[in-house]
Amino acid sequence: MSSSYRELIAWQKSKKLAMAVYRATAGFPKHEIYALASQLRRAAVSVPSNIAEGQGRLTRGEFVQFLGNARGSLFEVQTQLEIAHDLGYLTREQMSELEQLSYDVGGLLNRLIQSLQKSKAAGA
Repeated sequence: MSSSYRELIAWQKSKKLAMAVYRATAGFPKHEIYALASQLRRAAVSVPSNIAEGQGRLTRGEFVQFLGNARGSLFEVQTQLEIAHDLGYLTREQMSELEQLSYDVGGLLNRLIQSLQKSKAAGA
């Protein structure tokens, strides 16, 4: 296991996603500042935050649990991005970039979870 969450590609990419969400939501209508924009930002920040917190826990099982939380937050982000796009708050280009980042993060999280579960089952 990595000595720091900062070394995890899943954390690095999810941080990049959170930053991209912040940039994209800056252009949302003012009435969305405390609504969809805020919700999207919180969910996006929750992904790398859960990865970091989980990596800092004492057991592999706790880490997997926090990675599951990160995955759940990622699904929130994906849903909220679709809503924002449908409302016309995101351009097709913004949506495409954010979707790609979120799918990349999802794949990394899934592989990291599987790897930790396999090594736990193997007794490592």
